[in-house]
Amino acid sequence: MESRIILASSSPRRIEIMKNAGIEPTIMPSLADESLPYEVSMEQAVMFLALKKALNVEKAWRNSPAFDNVPTVIIAADTIVYKDGMIGKPDSLEDAVNTLKRLRNTSHYVATGVAFVGPGAPKRTVFYDVTEVFFKDYSDEDILRYVATDEPWDKAGGYAIQGAWGEYVSHIHGNYDNVIGFPWAAIQSELRQHWPEIQI
Repeated sequence: MESRIILASSSPRRIEIMKNAGIEPTIMPSLADESLPYEVSMEQAVMFLALKKALNVEKAWRNSPAFDNVPTVIIAADTIVYKDGMIGKPDSLEDAVNTLKRLRNTSHYVATGVAFVGPGAPKRTVFYDVTEVFFKDYSDEDILRYVATDEPWDKAGGYAIQGAWGEYVSHIHGNYDNVIGFPWAAIQSELRQHWPEIQI
């Protein structure tokens, strides 16, 4: 039977990972407010926000004229960097520079929460993945060159491991795709185990 995957994101990185796996998702970016209502752990934060995004897109999809009875799953994800506190996307040049100085010559954690929601059904799956990332001892000049590019601005922690900043990554403990913001192996495993009606 035909099935559909709706990706609640316009992230080029997440779209590319799915297309490389032979999947052409329907793209419906979430418009959910991404604030947290109270102090939570990094794992709770990314799962809460991923589910919030998925439910926002579920509501939009159910009100869409394209809504039908084809087996569908909405996939949403949220990624944060954690180093003595949660670090999101930089909101200024100064913030980007200070974040990369803070992460220099040490390790930090990247957590991604993923939520699956079946439109019109009470079916929900929410999980997370965590990777520890180790940075080299780069210079202030390296930071300034990097933040002068477009790369840091829509990335948690102000860097892209798959981009130019990758040369300053010493090594990682965990899943590389999770650092990009979409732990595809875990996503496939969860879909196959709990959502057999979805073709992947």
